[in-house]
Amino acid sequence: MDLNKVEDMAKKLRRKTLDISHNCNLSAHIGGGLSIVDITATLYGAILKYDTNDSDWEDRDRFILSKGHGALGYYTALMAAGIISDEILDTFQTNGSDLTGHPVMNLKLGIESSNGSLGHGLSMGVGLALAAKRKTKKHRIFVLLGNGECNEGSVWEAIMSAVSFKLDNLIAIVDNNGFQNEIEPSETIMDSGNFEDKWEKFGWNVRSVDGHNISELYNAFVECNVKKKPRVIIAHTIKGKGVSFMENNNEWHHNRLTRKFYEQALQEIGPV
Repeated sequence: MDLNKVEDMAKKLRRKTLDISHNCNLSAHIGGGLSIVDITATLYGAILKYDTNDSDWEDRDRFILSKGHGALGYYTALMAAGIISDEILDTFQTNGSDLTGHPVMNLKLGIESSNGSLGHGLSMGVGLALAAKRKTKKHRIFVLLGNGECNEGSVWEAIMSAVSFKLDNLIAIVDNNGFQNEIEPSETIMDSGNFEDKWEKFGWNVRSVDGHNISELYNAFVECNVKKKPRVIIAHTIKGKGVSFMENNNEWHHNRLTRKFYEQALQEIGPV
């Protein structure tokens, strides 16, 4: 696998995130979108099994963006993968668009689930993984959660269920960027402690990585495999990654990208 191509894809995702955020001329969830682009680039560039000509292919791997506010890092990956066009991506948050601020299920566009109300994606993933097992299907289910979302009790019910059903076809990824909706860091709102320790004690196979290191992410996806145990990758990330004035600045959790800030961000991202 040429991981340099995945690196280039991630850079393209960052650039397109800025482009469509600026062009829609509305506030958008930029910070949480930028924190996951290396994850989604690795998934769509090197890991997921899908057919660009048949987004409803029965044997495709399923990807669920449980942290729906990370949609910018999702839509741009679907574009880079060739599942949706640039023209469709450019309609983001415009009247009549299928690409709203949070994903709405649309299998023709490769969007597997509707998400926005947090805490539901992993439960859906458990159901899909269990159904695949019972139908003796070989596809895998990937679910991307946010660290703040893990405050939801439904997440931990799903974590227990996945272990009980021995769902080794289920892979969770936690975007652990240290923030949620509020301005303060997550640990000052509800300290979740050590995610690695918690998930492991619940019975999951756990891998911890730098969520912006493509090589670490790739290796975690291909090596983190234990029979009859679900897997979780704790990805330590930076909210707003790649743009200095957005990094670890929760004012960019949901904000409008003006021309001034757009041009400054483009200079930092550099040419694609």
